Amino acid sequence: MENPTGDVQPSSEEVNLRNMVQALFKEKSHSSSSEKGMLRWNLHKKAQTHPPYTVALVKKMLKQLQKCVDKLQMCQSNVHLIPILHTLYYVVLQSPSMISRKYYQVMYGCLMKLLILPLPHCAVALRTLKNIRTELFTPGSLYHRRVIAEQSLKKDHCQERVFLLVDPELFSGPLEATVRADLEVASSLTEPLVQKRNVVLRLLQFGLGSDCHSPTLQQALECLADQRLEDFFQETILTVEQSVQKGPDGWTDYIDDLQMIYAKILSSTDKSIGHEDNTLYPITMPYPEIEFILWNDEEDLWNVLTKFTLSSCFDFDGKSRSASLPSKNSHIEDLKEHDSDPPQSPQMSTNHLSRRRNAYKNSKSGNKLSLMNDKMQSPINNSPSSSRERCIRTARIVVMGDDRILGKLANAYRSIREKEAKCMMLTQKINLQFYYIPVNDVMPSVTLPPDASVQEEARLSVASYLGKVDSWYDVNINILQTVLPKMAGMKHNKPSEQNLFFLDTLTYYLRCGIQRVNLPLYKVIMTRCSTDMSSVIDQVFVSSLEAVVTEFKHLKDKSARTFNRRQRSIQVFGGVMSVSYTQTFVSKREELKGVCPMAYSTAITSEPSVAHGEGKLSIRFNSMNPEENTKIFTKAINIKTMENRTLVVCLDKDSRRTYSDIQRIEVSPCVDPGCNIRNRFSMSMTKDLPLRKYVDNYLSLPINTFSGVTS
Repeated sequence: MENPTGDVQPSSEEVNLRNMVQALFKEKSHSSSSEKGMLRWNLHKKAQTHPPYTVALVKKMLKQLQKCVDKLQMCQSNVHLIPILHTLYYVVLQSPSMISRKYYQVMYGCLMKLLILPLPHCAVALRTLKNIRTELFTPGSLYHRRVIAEQSLKKDHCQERVFLLVDPELFSGPLEATVRADLEVASSLTEPLVQKRNVVLRLLQFGLGSDCHSPTLQQALECLADQRLEDFFQETILTVEQSVQKGPDGWTDYIDDLQMIYAKILSSTDKSIGHEDNTLYPITMPYPEIEFILWNDEEDLWNVLTKFTLSSCFDFDGKSRSASLPSKNSHIEDLKEHDSDPPQSPQMSTNHLSRRRNAYKNSKSGNKLSLMNDKMQSPINNSPSSSRERCIRTARIVVMGDDRILGKLANAYRSIREKEAKCMMLTQKINLQFYYIPVNDVMPSVTLPPDASVQEEARLSVASYLGKVDSWYDVNINILQTVLPKMAGMKHNKPSEQNLFFLDTLTYYLRCGIQRVNLPLYKVIMTRCSTDMSSVIDQVFVSSLEAVVTEFKHLKDKSARTFNRRQRSIQVFGGVMSVSYTQTFVSKREELKGVCPMAYSTAITSEPSVAHGEGKLSIRFNSMNPEENTKIFTKAINIKTMENRTLVVCLDKDSRRTYSDIQRIEVSPCVDPGCNIRNRFSMSMTKDLPLRKYVDNYLSLPINTFSGVTS
């Protein structure tokens, strides 16, 4: 491998940079996760704001990448490969200065050698390889395509929207104000015309290199009329997409097309090359569009996705973009009719009826399905069908909270899958991506009782699991559960562009966290004592289920922990719960039945597999006699109370999802409604389809992380 750094004596800044990189990616480091998270943020921030710093950082990252290749050849560990790949890609993406082609060639050669690694390393390496290859043969395209998608600058092109759904019980007062303040700063930096001008300027700078005189080009772009700027912007999109499709064969045509666009811009404004130094005009990467929503009702997620689909289909030119914003109380506003339309007579034309028939007000969920179907089937702005097919919409759903909000997300996701099984609408037009940021409303303190800290940690069980399967998630995302409350507790002025730690971390997560961890969902059917049909409750949970016998609920209180057996006011003999479950062994499955004597509660916890394998349920029965406590592992279980006793059931530690007067509980893996092949194709109920056994019938909640996990 060529040594791109040369033999020059390193300066003090380079030595400091080398120490930071080594501290960040050192396998055995004394630095905490929060320190590493701040270190990663400082590296990216300096690379974005200091152009000379970028090239030096790329050199150091290439050395780290070469070390990984050397370890691979010696059959050593590659645990820290994924953080290096993500950091390298992000530096290239947001770099304000040009990176030499020889560095891209070195990256390409190293990444090719990493494709033989097992999952998830090869998946991250392949994604990084594709991006580096694109930037190698189409310089400037990574920034160009990402900004256009995130800002929705071209309506019939790739579009992305970020919806930040937060738990109202956790986000109130200073915490909500802190997050909203960051988002307000981000929204003030996303003027569409400014972004289009920057996209064109940066693409020509990176594509033409020294042949582009940046100061003159910048002045020429600022003098262009809006429509003329739009024309050049559309030309750059076409040039980039054609070059990406051709790959290495399109390099010459790509440079020629950029030179033609560059010459036309200068001639349109009568600008000649000046005598200024041809210094590169640094352009920072804008933040994506983010909508903040206090998530009260589970149906809000379906409404938000429906509105996003309708608004993008309704108007590609952006005139109705303001109609797609959520109201302050997080409910979805109606699409407004255009006030500029003149009143029409009853005998209006058929074409006008076809154009107006899709407007709606106060439509219910069922009507939205037919409305969405009409919108997707009807011609839009006289654009060809091929343009509509190229329009890929990505909805990035970020939930912030603890296990409770993940339980709500699981219910909402299953509801969406049920609607899609009946009429596939969103699945065809929207790519759903789920992200999770753990948030805790209680700061760790020595003054808190031990039970309080244990309870708060228990509410972040999923975050703890994600941190185990993905150490880079633990370093960058899990630290926010303590960093955010600290930031909210600080009295500071309005945040500036330099101290948006939360927003920068969120953006990094959105752009690099594309590897999924599938959290298994479990269906629970609860039957009340009543014989009425409404007594059956159908729910899902993602982390835990807790059930307490009503008569013994006081034993769960803190005061009952020191309870003396001689002072018991209730005497219990015999069985309290009857249990039926299937215990899985290595070689066989065995169905077991039994009675849990003197059990006053049970806790069912989902335990997904940390490595390759299947998840399971951990069931613990708490008995009034500690010697009778039992713990079993299974995938499905039925629990029924005896002697007319009832249970109080709480799902995902959410008091809002508490059900009383429960007599029977049936827990099993949740079946994906979209895999019900018989119902969708009206097949016979007596015979399975030949390929049915190869289909994954179980529903899981896909949470994006940096490395993912195979299951």
